[in-house]
Amino acid sequence: MGLNPDPPDSIVPEKLYSSAKDPSVRATPVKPEPSSRPDEEHQVLPFRPRKPASKASQAVHRAQPPDPTAPPVEGLAKYQAEDDGDDYRHRMMVNLAALLVTLALAIAGGWLAIQIADLRKNQDCVLSGRTNCMRIDSKLPR
Repeated sequence: MGLNPDPPDSIVPEKLYSSAKDPSVRATPVKPEPSSRPDEEHQVLPFRPRKPASKASQAVHRAQPPDPTAPPVEGLAKYQAEDDGDDYRHRMMVNLAALLVTLALAIAGGWLAIQIADLRKNQDCVLSGRTNCMRIDSKLPR
């Protein structure tokens, strides 16, 4: 589908630019391929431009310059909590409970890691074909 019916062995940039002036090179227009789908499946929707806004609505939406004497943010008082005093004892109890939960999770994670490692070791021993993989306590009660 190139322009030149006999392409050269090596493409030189000067040759590309000068080939347009060469009368032996014929350019063939590319024709669009017909669609494989019938035209009934497609529908062209008309584009309707927006109507211009009226002068009154434009004046409402226009930005007003800020008042230099007004505070930058209004109404922070509604977001401030009432000063009931700090319940130090309650806060320390909640912190202690959180610490105990964190320690319990850490201990449970360590125990679980040890159990999984032992299980893996015993499973590797059994799968390798060995016997006596588990330690059996043979202490007799006296």
